[in-house]
Amino acid sequence: MKTTALLLGGVATALIGTALIFTPGWNLSKVHTVQTGYRGLSVGEMYTTKSEQLLKAANALPDAIDPAEAGGKKATEVYKNVKVLTDLSAAQFDRVMLGFAAWVGGEQGCNYCHNPENLADDNLYTKKVARSMIQMTRHINKDWQAHVQTTGVTCYTCHRGQPVPKGVWYKGADPKSKGAAATNYGMGHPSSVNGTTAMNTDPFSGILDGKDAIRVQASQALPTGFGAPLQKTEKTYSLMMAFSGGLGVNCTYCHGSRAFTNWTEGSPLRVNAWHGINMVRDLNANFLAPLQADWPANRLGPTGDGPKLYCLTCHQGAPKPLLGAKMAQDWAELGGVSVK
Repeated sequence: MKTTALLLGGVATALIGTALIFTPGWNLSKVHTVQTGYRGLSVGEMYTTKSEQLLKAANALPDAIDPAEAGGKKATEVYKNVKVLTDLSAAQFDRVMLGFAAWVGGEQGCNYCHNPENLADDNLYTKKVARSMIQMTRHINKDWQAHVQTTGVTCYTCHRGQPVPKGVWYKGADPKSKGAAATNYGMGHPSSVNGTTAMNTDPFSGILDGKDAIRVQASQALPTGFGAPLQKTEKTYSLMMAFSGGLGVNCTYCHGSRAFTNWTEGSPLRVNAWHGINMVRDLNANFLAPLQADWPANRLGPTGDGPKLYCLTCHQGAPKPLLGAKMAQDWAELGGVSVK
């Protein structure tokens, strides 16, 4: 009996060992690192083959649309009620409309923003929103090159073929709790926004739609005097978690972990991120907030506010939106900068 047990144990061990070595399901994916900071500091992002494949699939580009001539009749001469793209030729205007239908229209295509019986009709709220978004896109490509550089953005950068972009946010209604935790100030509820922690579930309000300070970490081991309250500190860290998830990176993508507050020890990408934060504040305040009265009830958040954007809206889990594809360079109509 003892001999049989030993033989069976040996066979089982051999089978398990063989499975561990030769069966794909048991093998860990190959991990490689992309250096993002100064050499010798282990500042990098780790990826597996599978995670890279998923990231590339999620950032696939749409079908290209042939360029259009800038000459000929203006769009305002051919179509009625053109209020934003007044500088385009009719051919360029048609090209942009084809892009919008593919990038934003979803299953409805042109009809998502237009009344098919009367294209000049302004009764659909989506058409009013689209005009504001066109102006916003041009504004980003022209005035926020400190962040987007010459890569630029198009409607597809955020929408990815869907009417509503992934990753918009609303002012949060505190999650419902009972008993001693009835007043929780939005904490104690892990989510994808706060990095599955117990920190604030709405780290955006007041910061990305206002001018509340973000930098609250002390610069001394034993600081003196009164600094930022704990609630504000936790909100800042929750915000950083949201940034990290939005870009699919860790903290050292922007920060030097020895001294998070020190700009000289951090990555140069932190400067780009600083411009990005200020760009988001600008866009939320000057393009999305003014649309508040135009949103229908089904587009409002739990406290009645309209959608707003943050890093995830454009990046969607990638360090660079669309993995850095310079799609906007082919869309001068939207303010894209062509680089030879």
